[in-house]
Amino acid sequence: MKKFILAIGVLMIGFTAQSQEVKKDKNAKVSMKVDGICGMCKKRIETAALKTVGVKFAIWSVETHQLNLIMDERKTNVSKVQENILKVGHDILLENDKKLVAKNEAYNSVHPCCKYRDEEIVLDHEGGLKKQKKKN
Repeated sequence: MKKFILAIGVLMIGFTAQSQEVKKDKNAKVSMKVDGICGMCKKRIETAALKTVGVKFAIWSVETHQLNLIMDERKTNVSKVQENILKVGHDILLENDKKLVAKNEAYNSVHPCCKYRDEEIVLDHEGGLKKQKKKN
């Protein structure tokens, strides 16, 4: 009888532990902001995200800097995707004006027209620098 009660107790603990397991979504939708300024940045960011095992879909908007992903949470997580994006030289913009900054070696490896930290290059992409030059 004691063995029977012990066996039931172990089964109950097992079922309780199993029910608390977090289910991971195989088609989780995730979005984040990634700094960049042009079509070459778009290709680099999307490729870095897609090379992460488990990422099924990645699209980045030049205008909004929004990266939208569909990923399998059973195979990867957001921090792995962010790590791959940082490795190709792009900063990730977090909430409250905080950001994950790519290492200088990675940032310096991007094409000269993609130097999104340089205000003059950003203005040139937006057409602002051309407008300023015409005024002078």
